[in-house]
Amino acid sequence: MQTFDVIIVGGGVGGSTLAANLAAAGLSVEVLEREPVFLDRVRGEWIAHWGVAEARQLGVYEPLLASGGHHLRRSVIFDELLAPAQAAADVLALDDLHPAAPGPLCMEHVAMQNTLLRHARSCGAKVRRGVSALKVEAGTSPTVHFMHDSVAFTHGCKLLIGADGRSSSVRRQLGLALDEQPVDHLISGLLVSEAEAWPADLQAFGKAGEVMYLIFPQGQGKVRLYVEYALKDRGRYSGAQGTRNLLAAFNADSLPGGEALSAATPSGPCKAYPSQHARLEHPYAPGAVLVGDAAGYTDPILGQGLSLTLRDVRMVRDILLASEDWSVSAFAPYGLARAEATRRIGQSTRFAARLFTRFDAEDLAARARAMQRMAAQPELKGLLASAFVGPEVMPAELFTDAFHEALFAQ
Repeated sequence: MQTFDVIIVGGGVGGSTLAANLAAAGLSVEVLEREPVFLDRVRGEWIAHWGVAEARQLGVYEPLLASGGHHLRRSVIFDELLAPAQAAADVLALDDLHPAAPGPLCMEHVAMQNTLLRHARSCGAKVRRGVSALKVEAGTSPTVHFMHDSVAFTHGCKLLIGADGRSSSVRRQLGLALDEQPVDHLISGLLVSEAEAWPADLQAFGKAGEVMYLIFPQGQGKVRLYVEYALKDRGRYSGAQGTRNLLAAFNADSLPGGEALSAATPSGPCKAYPSQHARLEHPYAPGAVLVGDAAGYTDPILGQGLSLTLRDVRMVRDILLASEDWSVSAFAPYGLARAEATRRIGQSTRFAARLFTRFDAEDLAARARAMQRMAAQPELKGLLASAFVGPEVMPAELFTDAFHEALFAQ
């Protein structure tokens, strides 16, 4: 039986980043990752300005940039309620919104995972891939049982960290129940290449027909495309037929250059996921703490997941390195801060979903009113702007039901 200061279950973005930071500080760290090889599962590939600032504090910004991280400099809402020329004139410069970030950072999720796992190893963390049959016991003497290369292992640690995603096995085994909101709508994503005709520094989103579309260039002609759509269209944007339907959705009159994206070459799977918000009141237990989506997740419509994960990692790192007190009470401030951040993000994503993913006549009339008000008073776009600069930066009154309803009201 081997023992470590910390065992981290999950070698993705959060787990690897935390492992690198703890190992570099002199702690003994083991990372247990289920997947022997990371695959494109259409996960988050957009790190907001505030997430880039967190990446800098965690020492992983430079490795990501060196491995192909690509900054975006401009953002436009091309929407069916706006003439293309009107939309293009309202371009948002992304390179001056945050002092620590020249813009959002885009990169294939698999490339992020591989880069950060290599970085964790270089910092001294022990990494095992292809782990299976994992069972955890927390409490005063946390223990992890698992299979690796057909051999059974039992390892002990001072603290167990679950960084194993939305369907976290660690969370389930600890008996921590998520408060899941109903699925609001669906999101599908597809990576395309040979899309050099689309400006490499320009992200765009908006509503076109019965989809909300999102466009995130990754450089070198690669672009990650997303569509968000109603539950009634389940199955329309997944698989081989879904690839064709998704590409066709970008050939819209309101989207200049969309025809070039429709003709781009698919470079990965077309997969659909539920857009859903799920919170966990206490992302910790005796002998264990959760980070990233394992600790609860937000609707991906505004792409806040990676930035929130990096903030989780920074907060947990600081707690672990500040004191030898790794008790439940030590993680209470982390839980409270995370709860408020996810509450605010939840208000922002609920607003975005109502603005872009409602298709009934009454909803369309309400969104037209909201769009007109935001055009007349740009400060009303604060809920959307918070996705770039962070949930704690914008005024608290924006993150209330009253503000939300006033934007859509007659």
